[in-house]
Amino acid sequence: MMCFKSGTPSGWRRHGTRLGSWVAISGLLLGVAACGTDDPSGGKIELTYRIWDKNQQPAMQQIVDRFQAAHPNIHVTIQLTANQEYWTKLQGDATGGSAPDVFWMNGPHAQLYASNGMLLPLSDQLKADGVDLGNYPSALTAIYSYQGEQYGIPKDFDTVGLWYNKKLFDAAKLKYPDDTWTWETVAEAARKLTDASKGVYGILAPPFNQENFYNTVFQAGGYVISPDGRSSGYDQPATISGLKFWTDLMKAGVSPSVKSMTDTYPAQLFESGKFGMYYAGSWNAIEFAKNDNIKNDVDVAVLPQGARRAVVIHGLANVVYGKTKHPKEATQFAEFLGSKEAAEIQAKTGAVIPAFKGTQEAWVSSMHQFHLRSFLDELPYAVPFPASKNTDAWMTKEATILGPAWSGDKDVAAAAKELATVMNTALREEQ
Repeated sequence: MMCFKSGTPSGWRRHGTRLGSWVAISGLLLGVAACGTDDPSGGKIELTYRIWDKNQQPAMQQIVDRFQAAHPNIHVTIQLTANQEYWTKLQGDATGGSAPDVFWMNGPHAQLYASNGMLLPLSDQLKADGVDLGNYPSALTAIYSYQGEQYGIPKDFDTVGLWYNKKLFDAAKLKYPDDTWTWETVAEAARKLTDASKGVYGILAPPFNQENFYNTVFQAGGYVISPDGRSSGYDQPATISGLKFWTDLMKAGVSPSVKSMTDTYPAQLFESGKFGMYYAGSWNAIEFAKNDNIKNDVDVAVLPQGARRAVVIHGLANVVYGKTKHPKEATQFAEFLGSKEAAEIQAKTGAVIPAFKGTQEAWVSSMHQFHLRSFLDELPYAVPFPASKNTDAWMTKEATILGPAWSGDKDVAAAAKELATVMNTALREEQ
């Protein structure tokens, strides 16, 4: 029996976790048991495929239908699990021996699953079948590689852009953001846009990791976790500088208070039309496009640069259960899920950016009012979402420890060093 470290239940974001700092990653498996049985009747091989997004289910069913048409001996059943219950249900099903043959995986959980034999190693079979991992962004592929072995085939990805309200920029007689913008440009624009007496603020600066401070940490030349996975980067001067970018905005009064951004989710605040800028993901595009209050008033640009250009990339991969009774067929299905044909089906929905290179144009053109190409323009300098074997052990501490620095109750350097100490302890326990 293989044991996983427990954690706290997760909230959900685009990829099955609330990737901002405010919600923890879920606990994982307590044990592993074999799942599935051979069909005694000699009929079709039955595979199960678990996903968590009902909005993507129609596209996933189209992909399944295409696969089954080419493999008439295989039948695939999609299992839709509610977002908030995904990881908890997977834990219980695996413990009880009924884990799905193929399922969605995210970055924060990937190493833990792989290191405990929960995922089927795919490198040799991918090579034998001619699957070229060069068809996906390298930083995304790296998230699902562990100790030189590939465990996941990228499905989709997201990056973060600088969303802005054109009406507020026009009123302040400011030029719209573009690829020449720097941290200094952002701070100056935020100051000119802010009129607290009217409830107008230049920027929303919540202590979110993927959307906010992970990006500026890398832009400052810092890091969250060392390349060998053994130490935290939060006590490094460059990393602290990346955090300070946000706490300085809070001190300058160009963002609403942490309490305001807790009482009302920042994306909803941005949709009110009273906030000039918001660092948000490609996943926000559909939400903004459906909001009549702002759909024609906002747009997006690449992230401003600090000492260097950088953006965190995250995305889903399809993985094969390590104990599946049908490894050959399950791998064939996972490979098809990562194919160009499957990516083109996904792209037409506009829900996600497909990972397969050359298939993103349908997504870019799905919402013409936004410059969605910004999210693709960032790929050359994208860095993988930070993760370790037991990511939730330290990620759940980020909001608790860094929050007081955002509210002004604690020095940011002191908070960062405290987080580094806690994180280093957690990382040592992984070894």
